[in-house]
Amino acid sequence: MQQSKNDVWVGLFVMLGVLGLVFLALQSANLLTLNFESSYRVTARFDNIGGLKPKAAVRSAGVVVGRVESVTFNDKTFQAQITLVLQKRYAFPKDSSLKILTSGLLGEQYIGIEAGADEATLVNGDVVTATQSAIVLENLIGQVLFNKAAESEPAPTDGKK
Repeated sequence: MQQSKNDVWVGLFVMLGVLGLVFLALQSANLLTLNFESSYRVTARFDNIGGLKPKAAVRSAGVVVGRVESVTFNDKTFQAQITLVLQKRYAFPKDSSLKILTSGLLGEQYIGIEAGADEATLVNGDVVTATQSAIVLENLIGQVLFNKAAESEPAPTDGKK
């Protein structure tokens, strides 16, 4: 009888360990966000969002203040429409600006908030109009190569030899 009691306790301990590992894996991959604080939703439109995905971090001064809830395409303005869920304890001025930034050189993309100076703060349902799109690395490399090619072309002559 003592043997089966020990087996039950060992089984429960192993199950708790496996559940803990699954929880940590989901948390580290941003697939699970547990936040019991009250929040508010803000919408922003961007011309190009690069590789921004739902559940990406929203940061201000390096601190995570919210998450990207959804990424949709607005077929009237032909822009990406991003819905952000910000924690209620962080109140940003209405004239704040949003940028799509990258963690490191090739890291994941997130939204950075730069606070403005307006006394009125963002509330649920507001639309942020001051946005800066993502810098797409392929476009940047293409521009550098195009400029180098233009510099190496011989100067045009006036037709006289």
